[in-house]
Amino acid sequence: MRSWFIACLPAVSFGCAAAGQDYPAHTLTLIVPYPPGGGVDAMVRIVAEKFSAGLGEQVIVDNRSGGSGNVGTRAAAKAAPDGYTLLLGHTGTISINPALYGNAGYDPRRDFSGVGLIASMPVALIAHPSFPAKSVADLIALAKREPGQLNMGTSAVGTGGYLCAELFKSIAGVDLQIIPYKGTGPALNDLIGGQVDLMFTELASALELSRAGKVRILAVTAPQRATELPDVPTLIEAGVPDFISETWNGISATPGTPPAIVTKLNGAVLDVLNMPEVRAHLAALNLHPANTTPAQAAEFIAADTRRWTDVIRAAGITAE
Repeated sequence: MRSWFIACLPAVSFGCAAAGQDYPAHTLTLIVPYPPGGGVDAMVRIVAEKFSAGLGEQVIVDNRSGGSGNVGTRAAAKAAPDGYTLLLGHTGTISINPALYGNAGYDPRRDFSGVGLIASMPVALIAHPSFPAKSVADLIALAKREPGQLNMGTSAVGTGGYLCAELFKSIAGVDLQIIPYKGTGPALNDLIGGQVDLMFTELASALELSRAGKVRILAVTAPQRATELPDVPTLIEAGVPDFISETWNGISATPGTPPAIVTKLNGAVLDVLNMPEVRAHLAALNLHPANTTPAQAAEFIAADTRRWTDVIRAAGITAE
């Protein structure tokens, strides 16, 4: 059996190379597990348009929403490993949902193979302008002097904003009251109105409100400072070690897709992300292009998944 396997290796390699040369031969489908019209959809459509041109075949965006992204993600997990059905992966569907839902219906480690990240956006820790703490260090000191007295508004239980609040409490060693809302909008409204003290939200919203003088940005949660806020520290710089949270999007295929096809797809993604018009479009959305190899994408996603799985399990959070 061993000699048979070794003898067949050249044939397998040749087959993979041939598959890469002939690919793609017809239309591709990119499943987006969210409804059309949102920020993610706006980003993916310009990327898909350029992606189509680079591959020489049309890439159709297939919005399959439902179940907090689980419906479309499950559909992509069942696709044939031929590179013709791809998934737009997202922080929520890939890094969070499998640990949050008992019946997500897919396992990212088993059912998906990263092609490449597209873009990421850091999260910002914001406060009402009248909040007495002017820095993260001041905030932590105040929270320790007054345990349980400060409150942090978040989006719904199990969402990225909620998990950031739990992670902050854990790493900073503080007792804050977490107040979950049905969505980010109502939470932001109450922060602006002074009903809650603090909140984690995506950078785009934080920037808009900060420029209007409605909130103060205390820190960002990326590994490096945001280019839009060069004077605002990261949470790590501000004394909260290992705190990283980025909203990301990337393209995944199913395991078993020939390596030559994955390489070709990754090259097409990188070509798109290096186009000035695409970079300008992403910048307008406060998204940062992510130029990664498949291996780098897999490493990033694995670390992100471990982070949020640990938070969910430690806090005993479920969506059901």
